Amino acid sequence: MQLRYVVTGLTAALALAGCQRTSYDYNANAAPPPLTAQPVPSVQGGQLPPPSGQFPAAPASTAPVAGVQPGGGAAPATSLDVTKESMVGSWRVNGTCDMFLTLTNLGSGSRGGTRGCVGELTAMGSWEVSGKQVLLKDRSGNQIGSVYKVADNSFSGQTATGQSITLSR
Repeated sequence: MQLRYVVTGLTAALALAGCQRTSYDYNANAAPPPLTAQPVPSVQGGQLPPPSGQFPAAPASTAPVAGVQPGGGAAPATSLDVTKESMVGSWRVNGTCDMFLTLTNLGSGSRGGTRGCVGELTAMGSWEVSGKQVLLKDRSGNQIGSVYKVADNSFSGQTATGQSITLSR
């Protein structure tokens, strides 16, 4: 039995003898060598040629787009009643991207946002229910679109520029 203790001790001593402490010289005074400068091509200067075409005239009026009622106008007569609580959660937009609506206050509406969407919906920051419509707003509070309820878990509408919006779960 004592031989067992001797062998165990000898094995431990040999194992520890194989271990060495390694160290690195952290000399704070040693700086890395400077980088070699890269050649830079010369820059040319000159006058740009005049524009080749005419710019289009700015729009004369800011008439609202059909289907988008700024300030919460009336939704189509066929639209169903909608509550703020029924809108909370995740929605599929046009079958291609996601919209998330919460009850967290943000300005005059509630916080919302999109993921993977294109166009005006990328700027969505808040939303609110106005009558039978859900108004979609950008981060500054400007209306960028609206949708109305057409069936359970299904909404339809468009953005201010006419992009069609369908929400479904």
